[in-house]
Amino acid sequence: MTALFTSVQSILTIVLIIALGYVLQRNHWFDEAFGATISKLLMKVALPASIFISVLERLTREKLVSLSSGLLYGFGAVILGYLIAFLLVRLLKVRPGRRGTFINMFVNANTIFIGLPLNLALFGDRATPYFLMYYVVNTVSTWTLGAFLMSWDDPTAGKAKVAFNWKKLLPAPLLGFLVALVFLLLNIPFVHVGWLGFAVSALDYVGGLVTPLSLIYIGIILAKAGFKTIRFDRDSVVALLGRFVIAPALITTLIVLGLHAGLTVPSLEAKTLIVQAAAPGLAVLPILATEGHGDVEYATNVVTLSTVLFAIVVPVVMLLIQGF
Repeated sequence: MTALFTSVQSILTIVLIIALGYVLQRNHWFDEAFGATISKLLMKVALPASIFISVLERLTREKLVSLSSGLLYGFGAVILGYLIAFLLVRLLKVRPGRRGTFINMFVNANTIFIGLPLNLALFGDRATPYFLMYYVVNTVSTWTLGAFLMSWDDPTAGKAKVAFNWKKLLPAPLLGFLVALVFLLLNIPFVHVGWLGFAVSALDYVGGLVTPLSLIYIGIILAKAGFKTIRFDRDSVVALLGRFVIAPALITTLIVLGLHAGLTVPSLEAKTLIVQAAAPGLAVLPILATEGHGDVEYATNVVTLSTVLFAIVVPVVMLLIQGF
């Protein structure tokens, strides 16, 4: 019951914020440029700040080293997820503009806004170090190959997109993570330095814009397109199966193989990694689709569906992992 209650609470919060964006757009509060403004603000300012401060507040160098097994399972599942998603894109002939979103739904999860509070409710503070390992994997995956694929899958670029753009490998959110990693590895104090409290607070506030603005943006897209965008078409159904079935199945398989190979995997770590692998799609996918001139309606559709369906998925996952 705890899993169901927590997941429903998280989802209702998200739905209310999406509804706010929907209602405000329907009442013509926003002009046509507002969506693009949100996209730029999130990608260039809020996301880098959020990732930078989250890494430094939640991780230490010692935790990163001591919990390396979680990184191994996480990255292994991510790599396999990308391979399967790429294969399905080919087999299903997913059209340009959708391919980046389709692949990201398979691999990358909404770990902070939904994954973290759910993990705390299900397993308590003892599981936080294991959550952080998945958070690192998810962040690296999202802002390296994930973000690159969203910009690469630009249907408006035509043949010009074959020219490799190195800037696409270093989006601002990834730079935020890399700078935080340098601070972490060199043990440079920042968040715990008293006189820098004003800077930490500023980054916290700016980073806090990410989730609400992303969800308001989804509401704006829904209002512009109408509820006809919410549908279970083939590409959406397969992407959702990737998020809720294939992704957790991959990391579960790797953990089981590790146990058979004699590797020690704490029960709490295994459960945390599996639950996080089954979290909904990234709330920023419609923003990334906008930046890459992709199918924003499709991105909005799969994010909305994955968020709502998660209330059903969590109890099922918890039931299946009781044996760990």
